[in-house]
Amino acid sequence: MSGIPLRPLLRANGRTVIVPIDHGTAIPVPGLEHPAEIITALHPWADAFVVNYGTARACRAALEGRAICLRTDVYKPALAGHPDHGAWMTYGAADAVRTGARCVMHMLYTHHPDEARQFREGARLISECHAAGLTVITEVLPYGLGRTADYTPENIGFAVRAAAELGADIVKTAWPGDKEAFRRVVDACFVPVIVLGGAAANDDASILGMVADAIAAGASGIAIGRNVWQHPQPALMLRRLHAIVHENASGDDALALTL
Repeated sequence: MSGIPLRPLLRANGRTVIVPIDHGTAIPVPGLEHPAEIITALHPWADAFVVNYGTARACRAALEGRAICLRTDVYKPALAGHPDHGAWMTYGAADAVRTGARCVMHMLYTHHPDEARQFREGARLISECHAAGLTVITEVLPYGLGRTADYTPENIGFAVRAAAELGADIVKTAWPGDKEAFRRVVDACFVPVIVLGGAAANDDASILGMVADAIAAGASGIAIGRNVWQHPQPALMLRRLHAIVHENASGDDALALTL
């Protein structure tokens, strides 16, 4: 376990519910037109929010009382005919401190054509943030964003362990599609692993079932954005996810919950 304090990011049960709303530099973001309003609506059920620097500044009052995780890079997907640079590091520890953040999140694409630069930038960020007492979450995906065919248990397992070896305090990664495969990934990593949600699925039972399986397999929580704030009832969806992570609810039990 890292020497950097992980609370209030991780609760006493060692789990966390994180809501990323950092998509505004990467993709169109229907559902986030008014970020302070969505933060306020989700506030009761979130432990932390992942935000870009501008949102952290603009929504400081709404974020009060929840851990702020500053996104330190831009991970905009390449357009057709454009080179794929992966992710660009844009901010560091001093910027996080200015926003009141307790942690940072950055991207690492293992086996990406520009992998070497991303490893170097990630290592510098981790060293800098640890010197400042900040928690680092490394979001790690094999090959690149949206490369779901490459998110095999073997590729995810290597990526997660590589991020831990680099010095991440928490590793965020994709679901490999199988509970026992994910259990092997978690068991082979010596820092907490949290699962991401990906694109909006429009299938509550599927998302809740995946999260329940991930928690049962040893995940330390979730970092789910689009499947929350693009949901017709964002607060209700997060309430259901919160019940799985922090109340050990099953997927079916969570689906039956109301606000």
